[in-house]
Amino acid sequence: MGIESMTGFARAAGTAGVHAWAWEIRSVNGRGLDLRVRVPPGFEVLAEAARKRLTSAFSRGTLHVNLSVTSDAGPPRPRVNETVLAALLEAIEKLPPAAGINPPTFDGLLGIRGVVEYADEAQDALGAIEKPALAGLESIAEALKEARSAEGRALETIVLGQVETISRLTTEAERHPARSPEAIRARIAAQVEALLGAANGLDPQRLHQEAALVAVRSDIREEIDRLHAHVGALRELLAKGGPIGRKLDFLSQEFGREASTLCAKANDPGLSRIGLDLRTVVDQMREQVQNVE
Repeated sequence: MGIESMTGFARAAGTAGVHAWAWEIRSVNGRGLDLRVRVPPGFEVLAEAARKRLTSAFSRGTLHVNLSVTSDAGPPRPRVNETVLAALLEAIEKLPPAAGINPPTFDGLLGIRGVVEYADEAQDALGAIEKPALAGLESIAEALKEARSAEGRALETIVLGQVETISRLTTEAERHPARSPEAIRARIAAQVEALLGAANGLDPQRLHQEAALVAVRSDIREEIDRLHAHVGALRELLAKGGPIGRKLDFLSQEFGREASTLCAKANDPGLSRIGLDLRTVVDQMREQVQNVE
């Protein structure tokens, strides 16, 4: 299925008679799906259609959607309400003749309120552009999805490379000579010897017990196992695809915690360097996965 980014842009435009329309849609990162649709007054039905279509197509991101409509129709066109005019004429015919009153003329009748109406330009434009504009809405939804998918494929390549680096560094930490039992014993023995030489009143047996606890607490086996497990889980998520951005963000936080703990436990310059490298690449990965839907 692949993954999608939350950023992208699409535009569609067309004409219908004297009316022109244009959709523009811009998508940026968002915690959820936030649709911000703007249409001219009188075109609310198209705004509702946009919300419905985009809600079915996307699950995350802030989408700014704008519809512009222009017209070369000129000034408002008058229109005779023939029903009202006919009713007036019928009513006049039923009136008794009155002396000194001239029969009605068309210019007089047309001056009566309601006989002459002016076309509602928004309704005229909506009727003309509604069908092609809805088709344009469909095309920009598909175009935006493709733009987000293309960026998603680029993000996937970047994140997979970062996961490979994390896996390599984890293996380096696992195989580092400083993790060998001999190296750990040597470090602890040197520390114990230095303390005994500095303070004759310390209990050697108690000191060795504390040193053993320090050795246990400084073991990074658990962090290494978790890092390997997280690498496997992240690869599975990427292979599955779909809207996995929140899960990727959670995993990147878990990577960060394990890398920080490894640094704290390292007690060796070489392991500390590996831990710092891990934290750097994990931070870089987290910046990338926050763009994933």
